[in-house]
Amino acid sequence: MSETKVLYAEDELFLGKIVKESLESRGFKVAMEDKGDKVVDLFKKTNPDICILDVMLPGKDGFAIADEIRQLDEGVPIIFLTAKIQTEDVLKGFSQGANDYIRKPFSMEELIVRIQNQLRNNNEAPQRINGGTITIGKFTFQVNRQLLANDKEERKLSYRESELLKLLYENRDSIIDRRDILNLLWGNDSFFNSRNLDVYITKLRSYLKADPSLEIITIKGVGYRFVTG
Repeated sequence: MSETKVLYAEDELFLGKIVKESLESRGFKVAMEDKGDKVVDLFKKTNPDICILDVMLPGKDGFAIADEIRQLDEGVPIIFLTAKIQTEDVLKGFSQGANDYIRKPFSMEELIVRIQNQLRNNNEAPQRINGGTITIGKFTFQVNRQLLANDKEERKLSYRESELLKLLYENRDSIIDRRDILNLLWGNDSFFNSRNLDVYITKLRSYLKADPSLEIITIKGVGYRFVTG
């Protein structure tokens, strides 16, 4: 089995050295960078399996880096590391494409578990998707290719966007409990995953707005209902 490649961006060099050596001792291959404006170039060079990005970096912050990485690769897992504790920072992180968010200080055991969870989710993604093409209003949704298209544009969805849309469609015109969505797609209904779901719902609404007959309705305190016309 080939080594799992990790891109690690961290400007606290002492912490970075500890984390890098700890990951390498567990069999990971780590490429580390401490300057934000060089991280994307390292990403292109190393083609990592997962990215761990400190938010506060010189030259370019982790949010901007994640945005650029998402333009290159929508599927690679991204974990943010940060000392920030404000909810708006967490939401911004998820809106920039984060899969997970760890607050400093953290234990190596926690980081390893979160890395393994993200890699497992990413590796299992193709097996959990059922193939076929679905017509949703004016859109065609190719589930196995994660493509959402209408007569004007075609959009490549991330795995979780695709799974969320599929789940909403399968339960269309019925109320689906928010906790059920979180447990099915994220594995638990933690605060961070709940905020992440909010971001994904907003994205899907934006993607589907070309067809006014489609609406993802929030049922406050319960969940969502996907109305398809």
